[in-house]
Formats: sequence, structure tokens, C-alpha cells
Amino acid sequence: MSDERQNSERELAVLLDYLHRTRGLDLSGYKRVGLLRRLTKRMRAVGVDGFGAYVTFLETHPTEFTGLLDTLLINVTAFFRDDLPWEYLRNEIVPTLIAEKGPTDAIRVWCAGCATGEEAYTLAIVLAEAVGIEAFQERVKLYGTDLDNDALAKARQGVYTEHDLAEMPPPLVEKYFDPRDQAFVFRKDLRRCVIFGRNDLMQDAPISRVDLLACRNTLMYFDGPTQAKILARFHFALNEGGYLFLGRAETMLSHATLFTPVDLRRRVFTKVRNLPAGERPPLTSRMPSPRGAPANEAADTSLWLRAFDTAMVPQFVVDDLGRLALVNARARALFRLAGADLGRPLQDLEVSYRPYELRSVIEQAYADRQPVVRETVPWRSSDGDQRWFDIIVSPIFDATGIPGGASVSFVEVTRVRQLQQQVDDSQVELETAYQELQSTNEELETTNEELHSTVEELETTNEELQSTNEELETMNEELQSTNEELQTINDELRLRSDSLNEVNAFLESMFTSLRSGVAVLDRDLKVLVWNRQAEDLWGVRGEEAKGQHFLSLDIGLPLAQLAPQIRACLAGTLDSHEVLLPALNRRGRAITCKTVVLPLLARDADRPRGVIVLMEEQGAAPNEDGAARKARTPEGATET
Repeated sequence: MSDERQNSERELAVLLDYLHRTRGLDLSGYKRVGLLRRLTKRMRAVGVDGFGAYVTFLETHPTEFTGLLDTLLINVTAFFRDDLPWEYLRNEIVPTLIAEKGPTDAIRVWCAGCATGEEAYTLAIVLAEAVGIEAFQERVKLYGTDLDNDALAKARQGVYTEHDLAEMPPPLVEKYFDPRDQAFVFRKDLRRCVIFGRNDLMQDAPISRVDLLACRNTLMYFDGPTQAKILARFHFALNEGGYLFLGRAETMLSHATLFTPVDLRRRVFTKVRNLPAGERPPLTSRMPSPRGAPANEAADTSLWLRAFDTAMVPQFVVDDLGRLALVNARARALFRLAGADLGRPLQDLEVSYRPYELRSVIEQAYADRQPVVRETVPWRSSDGDQRWFDIIVSPIFDATGIPGGASVSFVEVTRVRQLQQQVDDSQVELETAYQELQSTNEELETTNEELHSTVEELETTNEELQSTNEELETMNEELQSTNEELQTINDELRLRSDSLNEVNAFLESMFTSLRSGVAVLDRDLKVLVWNRQAEDLWGVRGEEAKGQHFLSLDIGLPLAQLAPQIRACLAGTLDSHEVLLPALNRRGRAITCKTVVLPLLARDADRPRGVIVLMEEQGAAPNEDGAARKARTPEGATET
């Protein structure tokens, strides 16, 4: 790898780490090619060159994170998108799902990567059509999750334009949307059954006990290991026999142990039933309720507490509010806890983060509904001894299955760790003896690797073809998003052009309706407007007059006599001027022209923007002096 490439990779790693630390946005599982393309697109949009410079730009422009998130998360979605899978879901999957349920059983649906909510509301419409409006309100709970908070805010509003609903049948629009202003709002009584929230598929706990999980055109942005991790969470989230609904660019060929296809063409899968015992999530046992105890119940409870206090393993219990509820003698001595610490929030105690950050582990235990173990955690006591513990966090549930607290136990494995170290040392000595044998095995392995290499090349080719297909789907999504933006801009431009044409037509009608000839001049006395009456009066067309200096126009009006008043109006010293002037109209007939000069005022301007000259024929002029009439007659022409 060249030095420039290595430097770019280091800067990219710094950028991804910065986004993860400051914003909680983990991009490590995204496909590298698509991620680089979208990051480059965003940096080009803001005029930044290089990932290192972009980190600095993000630090100095906090609002840039929103634009970056819009570029990374391509929120391209629509109602009943790709109608063929939706028709299969409506006609086959949903009726089967309802038939497997009792008449009053709850139906839980999760729409992962819901973007601005169109797919979540589409699922709600399909289910409402299948079970009926009243049954939908009573039985269905639909969860829509996404990583983009801005998209979730729009989804929670449930407000869509006529363009957004263009592909939906009009009867469904009328049935499930209420018109408001120039938009449509999803019905409020059904909206209460749809819950939107932020969920990171790579980090956050999945929504559990769902019957139908829709995640369309989302997995294709992640690499193989991340897809496997997310699909494992989907498997945990689905009930036995639940359905997984994917997008057309996503397949499950490498995860047949978790899901089996119901209809591969339409990307509908079902959860594999009856997994092997080693792959099932362990069940969490609960202590027997003391309600069935004999009469000496108080004595038995005291005995349990004494047994807990004298246990050999350091242990304490945290209630559902995160407060320290119980702590035994070993834990008090080990972590210097006192009776006064009971009832205090765990986060205020040193044991919450030393020797390990316990709060996140407790949250994971609640989410997984099973014990969580952190093995071989080092801890140095106050006397300087190095010790190691296995930390076991077990959730405690009440009779209704709601988390009521957690038990935290510290099993000391110091001796085991020391023995393991001794075993490791012995292993190093054995490895020296195995070197000669290994050299012989390497020759055999070389032949085996050549065979494996051939197989891997075939698998790599298959993966590359699948990756290329997914990249093409991603580029198609981006192009569709760009086309929609261009369509919106074209619509706005058309509306503005229509408005401008209406204004121009109105002004043209207004100037045409005036009886007087009108000339509107700018500050340089160039003609801006020359109406039809002015054309009829002087015989000069508007195309010839516009843009010309008014005082230089060859018309039958003595314009030189108006020059002082026009300039006075421009200077703001004259409000108006009216005068009767002798003139010759376009037919050469002597007339008297009533001329009015007015300043062209602007609302916010300090001085006039120009001058308005009104010219109206008053009648024939009195007999003129022959010499004057002869002066206006062209040389060689005969006056008639």
C-alpha cells in the first residue's frame, strides 16, 4: 500500500472513531466501498478535501452532522414500494399469521429501518385491512425504528403530500388519511398503535416477541459479519414461526440455520423452529415466592438473608431503579461498602465502574433476559494485590415477567488465572518441540491450501457478484433520490414561472386599459415600458422604444421642454408636473397633448427609481404659425 493510501486509511479510521465517540454512530459495519462513496460526496458538497480536514470541519460546525447523516442514511422509501412482495404479504402471509393467532391474541410487528415512516404505515394499512379497524386498535402493536432522528420526527407526524401518496389506491388514501391544508395525515385513532423510536441495529437491543419483522433494503448497506450479527438479533426478536420480510436486493443463502425461505423471489423468510438445545437462549429461573411458605415466613426470610450475607461469593443486588438494595459481607469488605450505601444509586458508587463498568452490563442483561458474564476482569485491591474475577449479572423478574432488579456476583478466578499462566508457559515449551513436526505438516498443508485456494476463489467470485448487485441497487436508490430532488426543483421553477407570467399579464392589461400613453423611464431615462396607446399616439412600436433614451426618441412631442421637469422628478425635488404641449401625432396631425410627469417611487427606496410620463391627446391644436409648420414639414415634401 502506498504512503498516500496508508495516510488516507489512517485519517478514515480517525474520522470513524470520532463519529463513534462523539455521536454514537458506529460505521464500522458498513460496506467500505459505499461508505467511502457517500463520505466523499458529502465532503465534496461542503468543499473539504481529505478525511482529516473533515474531522476538523465537524468539530467547528456542529450542525454538519445532520447533513452527513442525511447523506449516509439514504432515506428512499414509498408506500407499497415494489407492489409484488406487498401483494404476496397481503394475500398469503398476513392471513396465515392471523389464522395461527387466537381471536384476541396480540399481533406485534417491527419495521426496522423505517426511514420517514411510509413502510410502517403501509404495514399498518395491510393489517387493518386484514383484521378490521376495531380489531387493529385492540390487537396490533407496530414498532418503527431507524437511526435518523430527523426521519423519525417526520414519521411521528404522519403528514405526507399528494405526491407521496401517488402510488397508493385512492380508496385507501380516503380511508386511512385525513386531508389537512395541502397534505394528508394518517388517521389519529390508528396512529396510536404505531410507535416510532431510534434503534441502532448494530448496537441496541432488538424489539422482542414480534410476529412479523420487515427490514427492506437496509441489510445491503452492511458487510457480511455485521449482517450476520443483525440477523442473529432478528432471530431472537421473532416468535417461533415468525416471518422476516426483506428487500429485493437482500438474500439469506448463508444463514439457513436461522431462517428458511417461504418465498425466495419475494424475499419472505420464516424463523427456524426447534433449534438445537445449545443454541437456544437459556431460561432465567426465579426464586420461589415466599407466599407459599409456612407460618414461620418471617423466620425463613431472615434465614435467606443470613445465607445471602454469609455467602462465600461477593454479591450485591440492584433494584429496578438502579439503587443498591442488598450487599453481603464479602462484597462489603471487598469494595468498602457500608450499610449507609444501601438505597444509594449504583452510579454514585465506585463499584459501578471499578473493576468494571456495570451499568451497561445490567442493561444488556435486562435486554437479553438472561445472565451476562464478563470473564477474567482484573482488579487491584487496596493492599496492591492483583486479583481477577468473573462478573455475573443476572436479571431478576417479578411474577409478570417485568425486570425487578439484578444480582451482581464476583467469582474470584485468581488461582485459575495463575494456573492458566503456568499452562501457557508449559505450552510455549511444548511448541518448541513441535517445530520439527510442524515443518513436515506444512508441506501437507501447502497442498491442502492450494485446494482451498481454488474453492475460495470460486466463493470470492460469488461474493463479488452479489456485492456488485447490492452496489447497483444502492446506486439506483441514490439516483432515485436525486431524481426526486430535481423533480421538486422543476415543480418549484414552474410555479414561479407561472406566477411571473400572471404578474406580467396583469401589468400588460393594466397599461393597455389606460387611455393615456404611458412611458416608464429608469434613472438613466431609458424606456422600460411603452404601452399600446403610446404606440398609437406617436407611431413608435414598443420594441423600438424600449431601451432607448427617452429624450432622443423621434416622436411628435417636444421632449426637450420636459427634460428639466423629468430630471427634477428624478432628484426628488418635484412631486409632479402637468403641461399642455403642441405636438404632431403619428398621422402628422397637429394636436394638443396633455403631458404629466410623475416620479416612480419605491416603498423602501430613499429616492425615485425612475419617472412615469403620461401622454394624452386633448384635441387639435390651434392654427400654428406657417413658419413653424413648415419647419416640421420634411424638405421636399408638400404639406397637405
